Amino acid sequence: MTDALEIWGGVECSHVHIGATVRDQLKETGHFHRIDDLDLISELGIRTLRYPVLWETVESERGRYDWSWTDARLQRIRQLGMRPIAGLLHHGSGPSWSQIVDPDFPEMFARYAALVAHRYPWIDLYTPINEPLTTARISGLYGVWHPHGTSEATCLQLTVAQCRATSLAMKAIRAHAPAARLVQTEDFGRIFSTERLAYQASHENERRWLALDLLAGRVDRRHPFYERLLDAGVAVEHLSHLAVEPCPPDVIGLDYYLTSDRMLDENVDRYPDEQVGGNGIDTYVDSAAVRPVGRHDTGLRQRIDEVWNRYHLPIAVTELHNGSTRDEQVR
Repeated sequence: MTDALEIWGGVECSHVHIGATVRDQLKETGHFHRIDDLDLISELGIRTLRYPVLWETVESERGRYDWSWTDARLQRIRQLGMRPIAGLLHHGSGPSWSQIVDPDFPEMFARYAALVAHRYPWIDLYTPINEPLTTARISGLYGVWHPHGTSEATCLQLTVAQCRATSLAMKAIRAHAPAARLVQTEDFGRIFSTERLAYQASHENERRWLALDLLAGRVDRRHPFYERLLDAGVAVEHLSHLAVEPCPPDVIGLDYYLTSDRMLDENVDRYPDEQVGGNGIDTYVDSAAVRPVGRHDTGLRQRIDEVWNRYHLPIAVTELHNGSTRDEQVR
């Protein structure tokens, strides 16, 4: 990386379990079978590329490793003069025989990370786990992805497990590649609300920082989520280890979509096309804030400022997109 402004690229590679179904975006998009995509990406002028070196691809059966797909792709990336940011887990639990809720998940994941770094010692940029808090919310609070939890306790347990796994993975990686840097991605969308729901917005706005706070060693007894984490069943020694041996990002990857900023409104009749949810106290709609709130408080620039003011670490915009027509997407 240089001091000059640089445009990065990335290949969407979510691999999630939804009930008995597995959604594999590498295969659904066809990229899994098209190594020539890398040549097209290079022709765009991309020199740094977020790229999957997924645990479930390499070790689909426990203890049996197939590096053929990653060997070919990473070799081609290197030949094209691009620099990969290796992603080892992207919105998933890893191989089918592994789960984030397993007590030994962090150690198992770190062992895989060590194998990656040993095999590809020239890779110096890593996102071991993509968006740990977002994965924890969707998997542990909303119940959409495996393990389909629907409680704050599960969400918080998954967040800590992924942060522990990231910390152990970076330690294992740096044993083989001492200069390896952590590019930690997350969605930091801000929550807006009506006056009635200000308490819920405040809670969610504090929660959005939790994964990075854990990695940065900021979650001690004074942290607003410390007691909630203990109440959720998180072991105090796990929090202590993250606080005593922090693993702060070298680069914060800010993932931002037009719909990342959200608006909570109890006036559900105003949103006939939106799903109605709630928190057990109030019923409300959670919708994109870009229309009701306006551009002065929503937007990428505002979120970059928030992240910088909190952490004072280098920032990269690592995801940026909104579904639309092809012409609008290009524009």
